[in-house]
Formats: sequence, C-alpha cells, structure tokens
Amino acid sequence: MVSNTSRILLDVSNLESSQINCILSRATLEELYTLWRQTAAENKSKYTLIEEEIADGFALLISQKGDLSLLLQTTVEQSLTFKVDEQFEPLYQVVISWNTDYINNFIADRELVVAILPKQKSAKNVEQKIFLNILTILNTNRQTNICRPIQNALDLRINQEKVLYQVISHIRQSLDLVEILGTSVREVRDFLQVDRLLIFQFDLEHRLDNDSLGWGRVTHESRLSNVITPLLGAVNRDGCCSSYVDEHQRNLRQGNIVTIDDVLQEYASFPRLLEFLHSHNIYAKMVAPIVVRDRLWGLLIAHQCSKPRAWQSSEKIFLGRIGEHLSVAIDQAQLYAEVQIQKNNFEQRVIERTQELKESLWASQSANRSKTAFLDSVSHELRTPLTCVIGLSATLLHWSSSSSITLPLQKQHQYLETIEKSGKQLLELINEILEFSQLESGNSLLNIREFSLRKSGNLVIKNLEQQAKNSQIVLEFQLESELKQDLFWGDEERIEQILFHLLSNAIKFTPPQGKVSLTIWRGQYEAIFQVEDTGIGMAEEHLPKLFERFEQLEKYRGKIYPGTGLGLALTKQLVELNKGRIDVRSTIGKGSIFTVWIPDNLGDQQKNSSKKSAEPVLDYNKTIILIEKDEETATLICELLTAAQYQIVWLIDSATALKKIELLKPKLVIIDKILSDRHHISRDLHNLNSTKKIKILLLRSEIAHIEQNQIDDYLLKPVQPNLLLQKITNLLTYES
Repeated sequence: MVSNTSRILLDVSNLESSQINCILSRATLEELYTLWRQTAAENKSKYTLIEEEIADGFALLISQKGDLSLLLQTTVEQSLTFKVDEQFEPLYQVVISWNTDYINNFIADRELVVAILPKQKSAKNVEQKIFLNILTILNTNRQTNICRPIQNALDLRINQEKVLYQVISHIRQSLDLVEILGTSVREVRDFLQVDRLLIFQFDLEHRLDNDSLGWGRVTHESRLSNVITPLLGAVNRDGCCSSYVDEHQRNLRQGNIVTIDDVLQEYASFPRLLEFLHSHNIYAKMVAPIVVRDRLWGLLIAHQCSKPRAWQSSEKIFLGRIGEHLSVAIDQAQLYAEVQIQKNNFEQRVIERTQELKESLWASQSANRSKTAFLDSVSHELRTPLTCVIGLSATLLHWSSSSSITLPLQKQHQYLETIEKSGKQLLELINEILEFSQLESGNSLLNIREFSLRKSGNLVIKNLEQQAKNSQIVLEFQLESELKQDLFWGDEERIEQILFHLLSNAIKFTPPQGKVSLTIWRGQYEAIFQVEDTGIGMAEEHLPKLFERFEQLEKYRGKIYPGTGLGLALTKQLVELNKGRIDVRSTIGKGSIFTVWIPDNLGDQQKNSSKKSAEPVLDYNKTIILIEKDEETATLICELLTAAQYQIVWLIDSATALKKIELLKPKLVIIDKILSDRHHISRDLHNLNSTKKIKILLLRSEIAHIEQNQIDDYLLKPVQPNLLLQKITNLLTYES
C-alpha cells in the first residue's frame, strides 16, 4: 500500500529557476491552495487572489505592487494514482511559477481580466517567507523513497531559505548595523560549515587610486573554534582579499563571486600572498562582494582552514544572496544615520534659534524698559531747568507789573543768572539728544583737517575749569609727545566733544578733593587720549552696559547724580565715527580710567601737502562722492578708492545728495543706475554753476551707449578694480 503522500518530480538543476514542476496528492495540493488563500487574506493591501476549483484549476496570486505574483496551476494526472483503503486516488500535476512571462501567457490564454504584469527578475526576488512555506509544504509531504539527490537538493534549498529569511527578518527588525552584521556572520558560517567567516570593510575615504581597492580592515568575524587564528580588527591592504590579482578585482567590482578551491595552486606565482594565507591557515576561500550605492563597500569572505575545499554552486549562489541582503542593510543603516545626523542638526538649529529668539525677546524687553527709564530721566532733566526758567521769569514779570513794590536789583540779577544757567543747561541737554540721534541715523560727516592736540586739550580743560573748581576737584592736562608731533589729522570738533564728555563725566562722579587728569600721547599712526579720575568707580559686571543706548548705571545705585545718561553712549558713537575705539577700567571706590584711540586720517604725503594751508582734507581734486544703496558694491569701491589715496564719501540717501554735493564740492560723483532719481541728480549738477564741472560716472549692469549727455562715462558691474581706477583717472585728468 502506498501512503497518502506526494511524489515530487523535481529537477535539481531547476531549483534556482522561477518555476517548480511536481506531482502532488490532493492533501498536499489543498495545503498549497490554503497557503495562497491565507497569503491573500493576511495581505489584502498587497495581493489579489483569483482561483478555480482544485481539479484542473488554478490559484493566481496577483501582486498589486508588481513585486511578486504566484501561479498555482493543477491538472489531474490519470496515469498516476495511488491506493488508499482499496480506492485509487488520483495525483495532480502541479506547476508553481513566479515567472512573469509564464504568468502573463497564462492570463492571456485564459482571457482573465487582469492587468498584464511588468517583467520581474527571477527567484531571488521571491518573497522569502512565502517561498519558504512552499518548500516546507513540499518537503513535509514528500515520499520517503524519493530520489536522494533531489531530496538533498530540496533540503539544502529549504535550509538556505530559512537562513535567508532569518537574515532578512533581522534586517527588517533592526537598524543596528553592528548587530545585523554580527548575527549574519554567525548564522551563515554555521550554515556553510566553514572554519572562518568574516566581513572585510574598505576604507573608502583613503583609496590610493581609482584602480586600487584600497586599505581596509576586518570588522566582523565568526570562527568554528578558538584554535583558528582570529583576524578581527586586522588591517591589511587587500592581503586576504586577493587584490593582487586583477581578474579578481574586476569580478568583485562587477558583483561576481570569487571562489578559490586551493590557494596553493591559485597563488603559486604570488609567494608573498601565499605566505600571508598560510600564516592564517587559509587553504580555500570564497568571496562575495558587498556593493552599496554602486560602490564596493566590503567583502563577505569564507575560509576553509584545514584543507582545500571544492565550493558548490549552491553555496556560491547562497553567499552572493547574503551579500546582496547585507548591502541593503548597510544602505538602510547609512541612510538612517544620515537622517539621524540631519535630525540632530535640525534639532540643534531649532534649539539655537529658539535661544536666539529668547535672547532677542529679552533684549527687546530690556531695551524697552531701559528706553522707558531713559525717557523718564530725560523728562526729569528737561523739566528741572524749564521749571526754573518759567517760574523765575513769571516772578520777574509779576514784580515788574506791580506799581507798589519793586524787586531789589540784586534779586533780579540773581534770578536772571539762574534763568540763563537753566537755559544753557536746557540747550546742552537738547543738543546732546539731537547729536546722539544724528549719530544713530548715520547722517554725521567728519570735517578732517590738521590741528594741534595741545591746543585742543587746553581748550577743553579751560571750558571745564569752573565746573571742576565748583566741585573742589583738581583738573590736570599733560601732553606726552614732542612738539613736532603735536599736529594731528582728524575732526577737531568731534575729538574735543569726546574729551569734553569724558572729563565732565569724570568730574561729576569724583567727590570733592579728588583729581581728574587728561593725558594725550601721539603715536605714529594714532593719537591716544586717557582720562583718569579718583571717583566712585564702577563694578566690573556693570562695565559692559556702560556704553549702551538707554542704559544708565544710576538705576543700579539710585538716582544721585544729574544727567540723561547719554554722555558715554554719545562718546562711543563719536569715537566710532572717527574709526577709533574706547576702553574703560574701573575699581569701586578708587576711580576709573577711560582710554580712547583715534587713528590718523591721512598719510605722510597728504600731511606734507596740506600743512601750509590747514584747509579741510576734502579738497577739490581728491574728493569723490559715491551714491549707492548696495552695501557690498559700496564697500568695495570705498576700499579701492581709499587705498588709492582718494577721499571717498558714501551716500545712501539720494534725496539729500545734491545739497551734500554742493557743500563738499567733489571732482567726481559715482551714481548707480538703479537709483530712480539719477536723472534729476545729474541734470541739476550740470545746471548749477557751482557743480557743472563735476564729472559723473554711471554704474550699470549692461553694455549700452551713454543714455544722456549729463553722464561723462559708465562702468559695468560687477566692478573691476583696475578698470574703475583707470576710468576715474581719465575723468579727473580730462578737462572739459
């Protein structure tokens, strides 16, 4: 009696094709039909099932994504039967196919209403879990006296699919590349029963040339026993990868598997390589490439360490498939790492931006609070002298209109002095506020000329002598320079303002019997001004806020001293206007030292040529005005012309340009074509007698003829330094 099992007629050579032909019992066939139905039910979004009855029927599993479709086709084979309980049961001839062409022909022959499938690759694209289940069903129900080679081939294929399924499942469940590679190496070594299996990773960043695989190291390893020499972490220039053989390099780069059954025969002409292999007991090897993003990332290498080994075709294919799946895992891990880096960078930028916004908000709120406090202080400082002026003038007016009683002359004189003093104080406050506003808006210009440092210092000291005397403070001045170095090129009025603010501030915060001194040094390229006092001093934590707008140290120690608190902020603005810098050192209870550095504004040649007349530096022949809104272009032109010894004045606001040109009387005006009112400026310059000889150079972005007769020449942007200087030289030397 024949048991109720299937007879599987299977060609060993076709195991790797995309089709299985076999003869099965009805029980086995029903298991396959059940597998088709379960797959469709569990993956409704992926598969559609079309089936007919089992006898002379079919079950067609159509993939909606086009990645895998399976056909189970059955035909009753009358000539093949087996006897069960005195009855003969038929066997079924079965075709299991995942070949796209075969399935499309089947659909066309049956005239099924199914979209023709795109052509797919062969067996290696079969979903591992489904294929493993198919092989398991066929293997479980096979006849015990099946042909041994066929049975062995089927067993090997099933085990291969199990290992592949485990590797793929592990890849899908984890993004930890170290864990994936480590587990894969162990499982594959066990399955292939090799002595050593390792992964060799290339150093892709330090390849010697385009043809060389480059340096690398062993990153993962699994050994049969501890007796086998370990290679983990070994660094070698392709010693264990056969890179000395050009043919192997080409094969590996093309994704082919390299097998060496006997290294002694293969590398007989390479004694150095052979010595390396024997030192690690390598008698046979099989190498599969790991290609990631079209680059050879590394190698999957199997070693036989006891004797040569004839590698089987199935083993070669299996190792290659493992290498392909590891390539996918590595690519996924790299993409994940890149995403994580981008995510971390983005989170860091969000944190930084959030912190910046918080700081900006805090600064804005702090500035508003300081501004409010400043306005309160200014209001108080303005109200005090105004109250005196209005109150005393009203008193004088009242007594002058009274016929019965006359206010004594001494009292009238005292009132008038107070009114005058309050008026001057009021005027000083208003001028200070207006000056600060003008500096903030950038509308202030320097009046550069040669002046005496000694004379300016003495003048400032003289103006403050009475204030120091009233406060019982000693005021001193010292010039630490030779007489011939006394002359300096700069804005005399602005520098005197700086000294006045620093000295008056020092006097105000120095108690009686104290001392305030001014010292001036004349360096080769700059003048240094230092104001030192023996006043109340300042705490170190308050120094950074000393020169800020709307910041007053009075709010930290109570309102004791009069003033708006604008003095030092205004001083810093004046210093920066003169391209200088200011520094302060202070100790509470001992005093403060303010130091200012102001650079010399002209070179030695300009000094020598201008000493006799002592006229402003903005002379007729060397002054050029630039009207340009683009800061980058303006900066380039200003730096070029300054280096070429021209005095350059940059104007952003073209609306007020004409008045400033009339005042400065330059030889040349450079205007950008993008300015909407350039026609009016050039026309008015030529119409006025005082400016009609001024040359006009137009900046434009395209080649064209000069568009109006008021323009003397034009220059294309981007500005070429040599061409700019050449055109300016030509315009300034040409007389119309």
